[in-house]
Amino acid sequence: MTTVRKDIPEQYKWDPAALYPDVAAFDAAFEQAKADIAAFASREQTITKDAASLAETLETQMAIELTIHRLYEYAQLASDVDLSDNAALGLRGRVQNLLDDWTSATAFVNPALIRLEEDTLAAWMEQQPSIKAYSRYLHGVRRFRPYTLSDEGEKLLADMSGALSSHDDIRGVFTAADMRFGKIRGEDDKPLQLTGANFVTQLMSGNRRVRRAAFFKMYETYAQFGNTLSALLQGFINERVTVAMVRGFESSLQASTFNDEVTPDIMHNLIATVNKHLDVLYDYYDVKRESLGVSQLHLYDVYAPMVAAETRSCSYEQAVEMVLDTVSVFGEEYRSVLEDGIRNRRWVDVYPNAGKRDGAYSTGGCDIEPYMLLNFTDTFDDVSTLAHEAGHSMHTWYSSGSNPPQDAAYTIFVAEVASIVNELLLMRRQLASATDDARKAEILDQLMELYRTTLFRQTMFAEFEETMHTLCADGVPLTKEVLCDKYYAIIKRYFGPRVVCDKPIAMEWMRIPHFYYNFYVYKYATCLSAASAIVKRIETEGESYVQKYLAFLRCGNSKSPIDSLKVAGIDLTRPEVVEDAVADFAATVKQYRALCKKG
Repeated sequence: MTTVRKDIPEQYKWDPAALYPDVAAFDAAFEQAKADIAAFASREQTITKDAASLAETLETQMAIELTIHRLYEYAQLASDVDLSDNAALGLRGRVQNLLDDWTSATAFVNPALIRLEEDTLAAWMEQQPSIKAYSRYLHGVRRFRPYTLSDEGEKLLADMSGALSSHDDIRGVFTAADMRFGKIRGEDDKPLQLTGANFVTQLMSGNRRVRRAAFFKMYETYAQFGNTLSALLQGFINERVTVAMVRGFESSLQASTFNDEVTPDIMHNLIATVNKHLDVLYDYYDVKRESLGVSQLHLYDVYAPMVAAETRSCSYEQAVEMVLDTVSVFGEEYRSVLEDGIRNRRWVDVYPNAGKRDGAYSTGGCDIEPYMLLNFTDTFDDVSTLAHEAGHSMHTWYSSGSNPPQDAAYTIFVAEVASIVNELLLMRRQLASATDDARKAEILDQLMELYRTTLFRQTMFAEFEETMHTLCADGVPLTKEVLCDKYYAIIKRYFGPRVVCDKPIAMEWMRIPHFYYNFYVYKYATCLSAASAIVKRIETEGESYVQKYLAFLRCGNSKSPIDSLKVAGIDLTRPEVVEDAVADFAATVKQYRALCKKG
């Protein structure tokens, strides 16, 4: 597929016109939002005057937030497909400034709600039933009472929000639009431009020369910018550590998990459980080394498929069919909504192009179409990515359609469950229908890779992330050397003594945008653990359990994340959930070994 965006057919590009028909409409909505934000400040004097004033303030606040969200989505869609497009980046910058203005304008809201007496709030809910619709929102605000500053302190932090949230955007523009990774000789022996979008694809090459060249070329480039990227990351982590300390949290981790209505114990249990079973991961690497037929497994070999690469090619049209077939288990509504979104409503931006943001994501929300960004390169991994992002999009669709706006956005803690359920179902469905050993081996390889990258790799990232935050809290400067040394030590432990840990991997932390997401990565692993349990119950219990799962998708933020998962019969406070996921991975490795008679 061409890398020039204008040459990509329209049906493979998402359609922001569903948000605003053109920039003029965006501008009009922007100016109205700006005026509404300015007017909102006057509510500081009346928000808790009486029940009617509180109800009106809450409803006005929600209406403005929905408009800002729509503006942001439009700017995001425009800029992420070409991070070198200054006009699109300008739209995004304007919305970010508007969001900063909104944060400042609403700084009084939470302190006022926290000061409100419980008896008064209960009485007002009886007088104004519309306030009851905000019960979850009010609970979420008022539980922060011990960590709320004075009005002046909250206003100060709100005014600084723009300066305190720029690191990820800066890194994203720098790595996508300014960094150049040079060329390598591709599989056809011709020069190939290496990019962030195609890097992992080259690591998956069946040609070891290509894998090695991509690995060293990528990190050779990152090595030139290590001081800049370490300064950016230190700036972000220092911000998170400082804000947590100012608010009175024990750590930035506690602040993050408190926001998710969980505790650090869940992440610590994950790390401890995974570390207890690293021998299972080492066993997998032994199988991979034997399958690849190499005397030593290097880190540039880790992504290489253990079956012939040509059997993994898949067009986008084929991928769509495979994903739709997979989600049929959830019923006609789920399947038909997703099919309409992909084929008719242009939810998906499919192919990579020059300047496009790396990776993949799903976005959307209340009264906004779900949108999926892909960088599809015709590999089986891309099929899994489509299934993954479709899971996010349908979770958003169900959640938004089943709740009022204030309860529609499910929390980050459960955000990866639906996406990983789709991935697991895709692979297990194909495994069950495979008729020859080569196809079974390919699917088992993909399934093992999902567990490796999601359960083990994300836990490794989480361990490194906590290390960085702890060092920063202890006053240790996060220099390039410190970060590389700490990262390399963790890499060696997770890959074990029988994998060659090539030194450039010490710079991999520079390539991982999720370290700017503030303790997000561990949730991939806990969500995989939950998803693994959900898929087994779908397979064993059928339609009766599917309805429980769909009820979970509809929860949104109407319940805490732990209670939402309990709707699907999953209790992530139990260590057995992670233990069972590790056992599932071990069983898959054993099945592959028996099929291919390795070891």
